[in-house]
Amino acid sequence: MRRTLGTIATSVRQAALALAGAGLLIMGLAGCQGGFGGEDPGKAADNRLPAASSGYGAVFLDVRECSSYGKTPREVSCASERAAARVTARYNGQAGSGPSCPATTDFVLHISQSRPTSDETGDGVVPRGYACMRNLTAPHPGDPGGGGGPHTVVGDCVYGAGGGQVKETPCDGSGDRAPEFRVERAVTGRTLCPSTTRLYVQLDGGRPVGCARPV
Repeated sequence: MRRTLGTIATSVRQAALALAGAGLLIMGLAGCQGGFGGEDPGKAADNRLPAASSGYGAVFLDVRECSSYGKTPREVSCASERAAARVTARYNGQAGSGPSCPATTDFVLHISQSRPTSDETGDGVVPRGYACMRNLTAPHPGDPGGGGGPHTVVGDCVYGAGGGQVKETPCDGSGDRAPEFRVERAVTGRTLCPSTTRLYVQLDGGRPVGCARPV
């Protein structure tokens, strides 16, 4: 994820993916608005899509359901050998204006509004929404130090990407670029960062300042 130095802004990369046969457009997001530090539980409840009442397939990519591998992911049974990632949270609307995904989300799927011949409610409409996804097996780029995911969190590492910006990279050095800074603490203001802080990273939520030191 790209961040600016000092007051670092979240950037969103989107790659459009067509879901064959269902009339849906799914887009994998490298980031979504909101993030570390907590979200409003009431707001989350108001925006969450209805829970599945009869298990797999009752609601398209509902919480605890799974998607397949590949550039055109489909909803599949989590017991299937094709299952790749599980939905940990599901919301109506656009990711940029809705509730945050959990901090350890690996990636986000954006689902466009569509009108297939049949859907989970029988009214022919699948509403616009987004699903927060967690890989069923490692790697987990959304974990602290994992080098990716939609949020920068405490434990993540970054390197200078030029133009006054930084990008996340795995803290273990397995990425294309070596880590230069690690986010050690999330606080409400810069004055609360320890004296070893050399970079301030803008986070989301109630603790918006990340205190980073060289590694």
